[in-house]
This record gives sequence, C-alpha cells and structure tokens, in this order.
Amino acid sequence: MREANIVGQRSIILLVIMMVTLIGLVRAEVTKKLVVKSDKELKGIKVKRITWDKDGAKMVLIPKGSDKMEPFWIDMTEVTVGSFKKFLASTNHQFDSDLWRQIDKYSPTSKHPMIFVTWQDAAGYAKWAGKRLPTEAEWEYAARGGLVNKRYPWGDNPLGHDESIARDYANCKGTGDRDEWDKSTAPVGSFKPNGYGLYDVAGNVFEWCQGWFDSDQRFRVLRGGSWHLDAYFLRVAYRYDVPSDVRYLHLGFRCVAEIPE
Repeated sequence: MREANIVGQRSIILLVIMMVTLIGLVRAEVTKKLVVKSDKELKGIKVKRITWDKDGAKMVLIPKGSDKMEPFWIDMTEVTVGSFKKFLASTNHQFDSDLWRQIDKYSPTSKHPMIFVTWQDAAGYAKWAGKRLPTEAEWEYAARGGLVNKRYPWGDNPLGHDESIARDYANCKGTGDRDEWDKSTAPVGSFKPNGYGLYDVAGNVFEWCQGWFDSDQRFRVLRGGSWHLDAYFLRVAYRYDVPSDVRYLHLGFRCVAEIPE
C-alpha cells in the first residue's frame, strides 16, 4: 500500500511538472506572437502589452476612461538613444551629428532616454515608427496610472514637494534613495512603474506632447519633469512650454498608437 501511494504521488508530481512546462510553452508562444506591425493590427487584441515591430518598443494598453477617453497604446518607456539611432539610420531625417558628444555626456548608453530632440525630431520619429506623439490629455491620463486627483503618479507626498520621497520614485535633481543619478538621465525603467506599467512618467526627461501650450501657438507643451529640475516639476498636472525647435539636455518623448474604429 505504501509503495502504491509513493507511485501515485510521483505520478501527480510528474503531471504537475508537465502542466507547468506546457503553460510556460504556451505563454512563450503567446508572447512571441505579440509583435505588432501597424495600428491596424491593434483592433481586437485582448492582451495588455505588446511589442511594436518597427522600433522594438514595449507598449501598454491604457483603458477607456470615464471622461470619454478612448483606449490607446503607449510606450512603456521614453524613446531610447538606441531606438533613435535606428530611426536615423533608416531615414533621411536631418540631425546634427555634433550633438552626439553632448548626448553621450548625459545619456551615455543605448538604454538611456534620447535627449536634445526638438518637437520636429520627436514627431518625425513617431511618424517613422507608425505612431504619433500623445495629446496632453492622453499623456496625463496615462501618467496617473489609474489614480484620481493625486499630485504625483505614485500618489501624494505627505510633506508636499518633499524631495527625499520623490527620489524614491523618480530621477530628479539631486540624489538619494533609489535616485543615484546626479548629473545625468537614468537608464529607462530604473524606477518602479506607475499603475498602468509606465516607467519614468515622472522625472528623467520632459516628454513632448502633440499639441500647443496655448492658443497663440508659439510654444509646444511637454510633461513629466526631469532629472535636471527639482520635485516640484514632477507633478502630473505640470505643463512646460518650449518652442518646438529648441533642443535641451532634458527633453525627450514617448509615442502612442490609436486603436482603429
């Protein structure tokens, strides 16, 4: 009887191992298929994360909002130096090669966010990738990560703009806690994501949005704060106005893709 029980237990263990292996194989196959080549393929997709084929970016599905915000896809991270170099190598987009010395100083690897980009550079990249820049409403809705009426993507600091707390969640001016970068950007994804799985929506680099800052159309708008400025600028609602042709050491971007009707 005891031997029979042992044999039975071994059979169950083997069955569990086989099931776990099978699940792993199925998940690997599903992941393998989640490479999307255009927005036309987004309709009907049931998963919440994909890889965009053109630039290799991981993207997250942002759900429908209560304020008529339709679902859309957005890059999990800011566009990296590596991805932007791929764009330049694939197109005739004009980009001053002398800028790379400055870029390398503040974003030294292919995994760091691209900086010193104008609005036109960002829009050109987005068009090449088959995506676009986010509207301000899309950016803010995604950056909040499902939280409502909170000052930052992680909630509210109990001490207002306390920077020691902010540096647990974002690369901003100064160092401390999780923020070990003082005079440069951090590799994308170095901090915890928000509730929707987006990285660096606070800090690292300001992100170009699609629209204008106001009705006179003199300045484009950026959101998200940066490594170069203090925690005050990390507020989700903060708007930064810059001429579209300006390049600076803390200006970057991420892209979105619409789901066709």
